[in-house]
Amino acid sequence: MLNNYFKIAWRNLIKRRFFAFVSILGLSVGMTFTFLIASFVWGELKVNENLKNADRQFLLQSKWKKEAMGTEIATLGPIGKTLKEEYPDLIANYYRYDGITVAVSNGDKHFREEIQAGDSTLLTMFGFPLLQGNAATALQQPNSIVITEEKAFKYFGKTDVLGEILSLDNFLGQKQQYKITAVLKTLPENSVNNLLKSPASIFITMGSLQGRQDAENWNNPYMVTFLELKKGIKREQLDKPIAGLLATHTPENIKTNLSVYATPLKEFYLNQNNGLARKMIYTLTGVSLFILLMAIVNFINISIGNASSRLKEIGVRKILGSLQSQLIKQFLAESLILATFALIFSLGFYEIFRPYFSEMLGKPIQSALSLFPYSVFIIIFFAILTAILAGIYPAFIVSSLPAIESVKGKLKSVKENILFRRLLIVSQFSIALFVFSAAALISRQVSYFFNKDLGYSKESVVYVAAPREWTSEGVTKMEAKRNELSRLKEVEQVSLSYEIPNGNFGGSNGIYRMGQDSTAAVYTQILSTDEKFADTYKLKMEAGNFFFAKDGNYKADEIVLNESAARALGFIDAQAAIGQQIRLHFSPTPFMVGGVIKNFHFASMHEQIKPLAFMHTKTAGIYRYLSFKIVPGNIADKMTAIEKKWRELMPDAPFEYVFMDDSLMKLYKTELQLKKASGIATVLSVVIVLLGILGMVTLNVSKRTKELGIRKVLGASGISIVTLFLKEFLIATALSAVIAFPLAYVSLSKWLQSYAYRINIEWTNFAIVAMIFCLVVAAAVSLMTFRAALMNPLMAIKTE
Repeated sequence: MLNNYFKIAWRNLIKRRFFAFVSILGLSVGMTFTFLIASFVWGELKVNENLKNADRQFLLQSKWKKEAMGTEIATLGPIGKTLKEEYPDLIANYYRYDGITVAVSNGDKHFREEIQAGDSTLLTMFGFPLLQGNAATALQQPNSIVITEEKAFKYFGKTDVLGEILSLDNFLGQKQQYKITAVLKTLPENSVNNLLKSPASIFITMGSLQGRQDAENWNNPYMVTFLELKKGIKREQLDKPIAGLLATHTPENIKTNLSVYATPLKEFYLNQNNGLARKMIYTLTGVSLFILLMAIVNFINISIGNASSRLKEIGVRKILGSLQSQLIKQFLAESLILATFALIFSLGFYEIFRPYFSEMLGKPIQSALSLFPYSVFIIIFFAILTAILAGIYPAFIVSSLPAIESVKGKLKSVKENILFRRLLIVSQFSIALFVFSAAALISRQVSYFFNKDLGYSKESVVYVAAPREWTSEGVTKMEAKRNELSRLKEVEQVSLSYEIPNGNFGGSNGIYRMGQDSTAAVYTQILSTDEKFADTYKLKMEAGNFFFAKDGNYKADEIVLNESAARALGFIDAQAAIGQQIRLHFSPTPFMVGGVIKNFHFASMHEQIKPLAFMHTKTAGIYRYLSFKIVPGNIADKMTAIEKKWRELMPDAPFEYVFMDDSLMKLYKTELQLKKASGIATVLSVVIVLLGILGMVTLNVSKRTKELGIRKVLGASGISIVTLFLKEFLIATALSAVIAFPLAYVSLSKWLQSYAYRINIEWTNFAIVAMIFCLVVAAAVSLMTFRAALMNPLMAIKTE
């Protein structure tokens, strides 16, 4: 019996192959997008799952009353170690690290790498898989280094590298030799080595790199710290020990402003940055389900239309004794065949488009084969579920019609389901308009990020990480090399600084006016730059000078503020701040305000411009980057000339330059991903809408051929016939706009609230979307009905 159902279903689909093709294509598009998003979501949910004892591991995070005093993801350097020492019954293990970028060399190979300088507990605590080495002893010696297999290939061309030597530039301008003691397998994404901006794949021991010895300082709030609790210990049992350590060891200004809390490592990834990853998952999942729903709506519409043309067949079968349950099974069999073919197509599309989606989302999308055997069960379940959802309504409606009415070919009992089908079309168009308008507004907001005046010039600016020698002599040497590079005709200006305008701050400090109490301090990000920084980035002065950029000499006690800092300190205007003295926490000498710079966007537009203070690199004694303002023209040739000079001045230093435009894009990585995903969703929704229109119009034309012939005989024009079909879809579009646009307005308004600087949603945005959508629908319907409008009316009347 089951074989008979599928045999008849196959014959019916072959007979109506065009509608079967449209249904299969629409379903496969929806399924492909859903599978791709599902694979991405699965990968996001698995982050941190593979860590050893992840259910008992926590990240210590900081909450500051004055936000600029520290960062959320890091905490005080000694707190993890001290908790382990003083509360061994609670803490099973701990791991701290300092994330740094260091020049790494092997012979003539020089690269700048992201490195973790951390405790020796790394490998034993998290259970990272090793290709070579002993996890228990790999980081016990001071000059031990652990690398991933990718880095082993990069520096040595092989993975069998135990005992090999790598050279690391320290912060005193020297090279230190490190011995490779372990090689890690490729690390799955996790929050231990991929917590910060760039993932680390090289690990050294804490404090071994000279010039960086700050782990045990209770004033250092920038140490990333993980804890592993003993079995049976609850997170809440940490509250009192942590509070006790803060009360005992920290200075007053930290004690009154800081609270430290433990976040479960298995939950951290989805909840960090105000749940950004979780919101991304929800958004993409919702969009993929919308796309799939549109494909299913197409299927239902075409199925109902097809079923109404098979009424005589159904009536005859019922008169000959077929039961309603048999007819339902028959229709579901057809639906299952279509869903199966759509599934097969979607798996092919999945593998074809997987690399593109992986690049778009910035995350690996696994092959369906790599997810075996889970993928098999999920895919089969998905095909059956889709078949049932798409086929159950037509099956029940058509199979329930009286036999006599069916034999007569009438569907009056349900008024040909016109109301229901129109509701389906409206729902489909509503989803499409919602996705379309959301994509348009997201695109506008992302464009706003890059087109808004940031207060500085990012065009033709590149930066290169400089070799570090954090001594007064080292700063002087690097300034001399900066001056040599600035003499190149290809370069307009060069600046030496610790920070660049990419949102990564070096540190913060409390500043307050002379005569004020230190408790009234404004916590301010302190940027270490030279006197050429403002000229390189084209920052505008509100008052005074940017150090001695115009004239004069270096002054160790000079400081420059931005407008927000001057305002926060209580100066009535920028000019009033010039020449005034201010103090910094932990600094015995006062500073004099030499200039006030106009506000500019140092961080992303998620937040308001914060107070900034600029300290000269000679005073701070630290630097990281050389920024180049390139003369307009052939950039490639100019970078070649700069690299040549760089090699002369610093032959052992890697020359790896980054354009500020590219750096800025990293600040809005998630928004750019969302823009691309919403753009694809818009294209797919339009494709599905067009497929639905194609199927519905073709079906209507085939059912109303005789009617069209009579209309033409009675004098109807081709335009009136096109309008006859077009009217229904335009009315559906209007109703859909009434539903979709208010929902889009509410949703996008809420999304935009997370940005301090954002676009305004105007009615013209929705009007343009509606106009474009109407034109697409009108063009599609007109093209599909044009042939019917030109047909010979006599031939149409003869049609049975």
